[in-house]
Amino acid sequence: MKIVATFCLASLFSLNAFALAGNDATTKPDLYYLKNDQAINSLTLLPPPPAVGSIAFLNDQAMYEQGRLLRSTERGKQAAEDANLSGGGVANAFSGAFGSPITAKDSPELHKLLTNMIEDAGDLATRGAKEKYMRIRPFAFYGVPTCNTTEQDKLSKNGSYPSGHTSIGWATALVLTEINPQRQDQILQRGYDLGQSRVICGYHWQSDVDAARIVGSAVVATLHTNPAFQQQLQKAKEEFAKQHK
Repeated sequence: MKIVATFCLASLFSLNAFALAGNDATTKPDLYYLKNDQAINSLTLLPPPPAVGSIAFLNDQAMYEQGRLLRSTERGKQAAEDANLSGGGVANAFSGAFGSPITAKDSPELHKLLTNMIEDAGDLATRGAKEKYMRIRPFAFYGVPTCNTTEQDKLSKNGSYPSGHTSIGWATALVLTEINPQRQDQILQRGYDLGQSRVICGYHWQSDVDAARIVGSAVVATLHTNPAFQQQLQKAKEEFAKQHK
C-alpha cells in the first residue's frame, strides 16, 4: 500500500464547496457536523503556500506540467470525470474501491454519514487559509483551461490553497477504511488519485493537494470527538456489517 497523506470527494450531491463564512452546523446541519469554534483552523495548521520563485514552487510548476501531459491519456480522462461535483460524483468515485454502491438507496446510513461531513472537510476546514492567502490557481496563473471547465469561472475567484476537494476526498477515504478495512488499500489509493486529479486538471498546485491531505486527516480526528458523527458512524458500520454477513 502506498503511504500517502489526499481530492475530490467531489460531492455526493451538488457541492457548494466554498460556502459563506458563517456556515456551519448551526446554519446547515445536513452539511456539517461541526460548528465554527469546533473546527480546525487551516491557517494555524498549515505553513504559507510556496512563494513564486521558491524551490517548492518550482516543484509545483513541474508537477503541473507533468499532469498537463496526462490530460490526453486514460488517466487524464479519469481526472476530468473526477472534477464533476454533482450527481453523486464522490459516491461514484469511491463505490468501486469500497466494493459496493454508496447511494441513498443501497446504503442510506453510510450515504448520510458522508454527505453530512462534506463541508466539515471542505469549506469549514480550508476556509481560513484560503481566505488569508487567496492563492492563484494554476489555470489562472498560466491562462490555460482546466481539463474540465464546469466550475472554472467560479473557482477562479476562490483561493487555491489548500484544496477543499482533496481534503474532502482524503477525509472520506479515511472514514471509509474504518468501515471496510479489508478494502483499505483500494480506498486509500482512490482517495490519493482523486487528489492528484486536481493537479492533472490544473485546478490546484501539488502543494495545495499535499496540504489538503493534512487538513483532511485533522478533520477526521476532530470529527471522532463529535457525538453526532460518532452515532452516525456506528449506524454506518452496523449497516455495512449487516449487508456483508
